[in-house]
Amino acid sequence: MSTKDNTKEEEHLNNEAESQVEENQEIEATEPTAEELLQTEKDKYLRLFAEFENYKKRTTRERIELFKTAGQELMTSLLPVMDDFDRGLAEIKKAKDKELLKGMQLINDKLRKTLEQKGLTLMNVKAGDVFNADIHEAITQIPAPSDKLKGKVIDCVESGYTLGDKIIRFPKVVIGQ
Repeated sequence: MSTKDNTKEEEHLNNEAESQVEENQEIEATEPTAEELLQTEKDKYLRLFAEFENYKKRTTRERIELFKTAGQELMTSLLPVMDDFDRGLAEIKKAKDKELLKGMQLINDKLRKTLEQKGLTLMNVKAGDVFNADIHEAITQIPAPSDKLKGKVIDCVESGYTLGDKIIRFPKVVIGQ
């Protein structure tokens, strides 16, 4: 063997040794350390814990909302009955039968108090209130009797009700134009 061949072979062996050292360094550089693995697992744990806490809060909020509005369907179906009761009381007042009026008024008050205990609240709308499309339902517009009443409620045709914080029937109003 010549020295040339020996030199080439040595260079070749040196190159292989260097490339193996580089590969080992690359492998060591790409392999995560125990601290990095621990940090990654901690991060996963914290994210999962936060997600679970958000889930618990959301379900608690939904459960509370469900309890608040559990009777909404029943309440909504009773609203026309209450409207009829109010119209009936107005007619009985015209007849001037005091005993009948007193009895009907007691029944009306008891019904309203029972529904109020379950969370039903009458929305107070008066003539002259500012019209708000978020809480009123305009059924018609009429020429305003005065400039002060333009864009304001002239009359409330049908009462509105809330159940908890949710409006279950919007008050139907007439507004001035």
